[in-house]
Amino acid sequence: MTAAPTTSSALRIRKAAVLGAGVMGAQIAAHLTNAGVETVLFDLPAKEGPKSGIALKAIENLKKLSPAPLADKNLAAAIIPANYDEHLDHLKDVDLVIEAIAERMDWKLDLYKKIAPHVSATAVLASNTSGLSINGLAEALPEEMRHRFTGVHFFNPPRYMHLVEVIPTRLTDAAVVEGLEAFLTTTVGKGVVIAKDTPNFIGNRIGVFSILSTMYHTEQFKLGFDTVDALTGPALGRPKSATYRTADVVGLDTMAHVIKTMADTLPDDPWHQYFQAPVWLKGLIDKGALGQKTGAGFYRKAGKDIVVLDVAKQDYRPSEQKASDEVAAILAIKDPAEKFGKLRASSDPQAQFLWAIFRDLFHYTAYHLADIANTARDVDFAIRWGYGWKLGPFETWQAAGWQQVSGWIAEDIAAGKAMSSAPLPGWVTDGRTGVHGKEGSWSASAGSYKPRSSHPVYARQLFPDPILGEKFDQGTTVWENEGVRLWTLGDDGVGILSFKTKMNTVNDFVLDGVQHAIKLAEEKLKAVVIWQTGEPFSAGADLKGALGLLQAGKFDDFEKMVANFQATSMAIKYSLVPVVSAVRGMAFGGGCEFQMHSARTVAALESYIGLVEAGVGLLPAGGGLHELAVRAAKANPADPFEELKKVFETVAMAKVSASALEAKAMGLLRQDDVVVFNSYELLYIAKKVAAAMAESGYRPPLPARAVPVAGDVGTATFKASLANLQEGYFASPHDIDIASRIADCLCGGAIERGSQVDEAWLLALERKHFVALAKTEKTQARIAHTMTTGKPLRN
Repeated sequence: MTAAPTTSSALRIRKAAVLGAGVMGAQIAAHLTNAGVETVLFDLPAKEGPKSGIALKAIENLKKLSPAPLADKNLAAAIIPANYDEHLDHLKDVDLVIEAIAERMDWKLDLYKKIAPHVSATAVLASNTSGLSINGLAEALPEEMRHRFTGVHFFNPPRYMHLVEVIPTRLTDAAVVEGLEAFLTTTVGKGVVIAKDTPNFIGNRIGVFSILSTMYHTEQFKLGFDTVDALTGPALGRPKSATYRTADVVGLDTMAHVIKTMADTLPDDPWHQYFQAPVWLKGLIDKGALGQKTGAGFYRKAGKDIVVLDVAKQDYRPSEQKASDEVAAILAIKDPAEKFGKLRASSDPQAQFLWAIFRDLFHYTAYHLADIANTARDVDFAIRWGYGWKLGPFETWQAAGWQQVSGWIAEDIAAGKAMSSAPLPGWVTDGRTGVHGKEGSWSASAGSYKPRSSHPVYARQLFPDPILGEKFDQGTTVWENEGVRLWTLGDDGVGILSFKTKMNTVNDFVLDGVQHAIKLAEEKLKAVVIWQTGEPFSAGADLKGALGLLQAGKFDDFEKMVANFQATSMAIKYSLVPVVSAVRGMAFGGGCEFQMHSARTVAALESYIGLVEAGVGLLPAGGGLHELAVRAAKANPADPFEELKKVFETVAMAKVSASALEAKAMGLLRQDDVVVFNSYELLYIAKKVAAAMAESGYRPPLPARAVPVAGDVGTATFKASLANLQEGYFASPHDIDIASRIADCLCGGAIERGSQVDEAWLLALERKHFVALAKTEKTQARIAHTMTTGKPLRN
C-alpha cells in the first residue's frame, strides 16, 4: 500500500509517458513506476531487432545502475517499452507526458509536432529540459495545448534528488501548475520550486556558476584538484564528491555542454567572460577522459589507489586530498561569522580561495535574484535539494552576518578582486540583517517578503524542511525521561513518541521510556506514533552499553537488558492503543524489531531496514526472530518452513533493504504497511493511519499460544545450506555458528517438526542464543571493531 494524495488540487495521474529513454528519461520513468504510476517509455524505433529495442535496453539497464533507480528491481517489468512508429496511440489515455530527449531545440520541436495529434485533450505536457526556453518550446504546440504545457526539470538521479523545478510559460493554466505541484510533492515525493523561464532556471544557473567560480579560483590560487575537493565537500556542508569528483560523475562532456549553454544563452551576463571550459577541462575532453564513464577524468583508479590529474606535470599523481592545518582549524569553528572573518583575514591561499568562491557566489546570486527566482527561499531550496548542500547561498551569507559580509563583498568589488565589477543590488545594503525572517523570504522582484506557499499540499508537511531561522510548533510534552519524549501536536488524541539518544539508539532509558509511554497512552490517548525528529529511525541497540556489561562479566545484567528489550517489543505489539512506527532512513536491529511489532508501519520510500545483528556477531533478540516465526506460521500453518526460507538468508547475512518497497519483498515490512514518497509528509500520514485504526475499534492481536514450527528438520535443512557457504570460504566458522543459531530460533528449537509452541518459548530461544554468542571472544571483538571503525569485522 502506498499513500495517495488527499489534496483536492492534485492532478489525478493514472498513466504517464516519458519521451526519450536516455539516462534521465529512463530514470524518470523508473521513479514514476516506483510511485505506482503506469508509465510508457518511448524512444526512436531501433534499426535492428525489435522496434522498441532502444526502450527495452534502457529498461533492462535500470536494473544494473547504482544507485538503483528502481526501488524494487521487479518493477522494471511494469514499464511499457514503446517507439514513435508503432505506439503513438498509447498517448490517447495518458494523463502526463514528460519529454526528456537531448537538449536540442529543433529535435524537441519536431517531436512535439509528431505527438500533438495523439495526446488526449486533458493531458499535461512537460519538458525536462535543463535550460532551454519553455516559452520557446511551447510555440511548437497547437494553441489549444499551450495552457497545459510547462517545464518540469528533475535533477539526476531523479529517485534520490529532492528537487524538481516547475517552469510555467506565460500561458500555462494556474490550475495545471497547482495540480502538478501537488502530484510531484505527494505522489512522486519531491521538493518543488517554481522557477522563472530563464536559462538554466535556478538550480543549474547558480550551481553551475558556483562550479565555474571554483574552477576559476582553483587556477588563480594554484591549488590541486584533490585539495579543492578536500575544501569544498563535507567541510562546507556539501556532498563528499565535492567539486571535481562530482564533475567526473556527471561527465566532463556534459559539464562542458552546460557551460556552453550558459555562454550561448546569457550573452549580457556581467560574468559572461567566465562561461567557458578551462583549458585543462577541454584537454581532458579532447583525450576522451570524460570522467567516471570512461574510467578517467580529474581522477582515475590506479590499482587500488585513486590518482589525481596534475596540470603542471600533465600526468596523474597520488591523491593527497587534505586541507592545510590553519584552514582545517578555521573550518572547524562553529560560529559562521567568526569563521568567515578568519577566512577573509588569513593569508593562507586555501583560505583566500574559500573566501573568493563564497564572495563571488554571493555576489552573483544577489545580482540575479530578481531575474531568476520569486524569492531567496526558492534559490536556497533549489541549491540544497538539487546539489545536496546543507545550507543554500543566502542562508550561508545570512548566518555569517549579512551586513559584515556585504561590506566585504563591496570592498572587494571596489578593489577589483571580485570576478565582476557589477554593483551589488541596492536592497543588499539597505541595513537588513538577511533575506529570511518572520515575514517570509525576500522577493527582489516584488520588493517585499513573501511567506511560504499556501498550496494545500503543504498542510501535509507538519515539519517541512526549515529555511534558516524557521521554527515550527514543537507540540506539548505529555511525559519524558532521559531516553524518550511522549508529546502531542494538535488535538487529535494521537501521541508522538521520539527518542533522545544519538542516532536514536536503544538503551535502558529508551526501553523503560517506551514501556511507560505506552502505559500512559493507554490511559490518556487513542494512539501512538513512534517518529523521530530527524533521521535515522533507529540505528539499533546501544552497543557501547552492551559491550561494557560483557567486558565487565555482568552476564546477568546483560540477559536482563535483552529480556527488557523483548518486553518493550511485546508492549508495542500488545498495546491497547495502536502503535504506528513512522520510519525514514535507517531502521537497524532493534529499530527494525520495534517497527515489526507495531500495529502498522508507515515508511518513507528511502527507508533502509534490516536485522543487522549478525554483522556484529549477534542475532536479533528484541523479538525479531520470534515475530518472523509467528508470521511464517500464520502465513502457512501446514509448512512454516516455506515462509522461513524467504527470510533466513536476509537475517543470517544481515541484509538491509535499499528501499521500503524492497523491505516488503524481503519480509521486513508487511504488505499492508504504508509507503510514503515524501518523507516530510511521513508524520502527517502516520498520525492519520493511527487515528483511523483507533476510530475503527482497534484491538491488539491475541497472544499466539499455538505456533506451529519447522522444528529440528527445518534447522537441519538450513544448516545443510550453510555447509556449502563454508566450503566455498564465503563464511567463517563464527558466521556459520551465528547462522545456525538464527535457524534454531526461527524453527522453534530442537523439537519435532510441526510441534506447537507459544511466544514465550520463542523469546526464550532468542535470549539463550543471544547471550551465548555475546559471551564469545569473537563476537566481543566484532562489537568492539564496529564501534571503533564503523565497519564489520570478519573473524
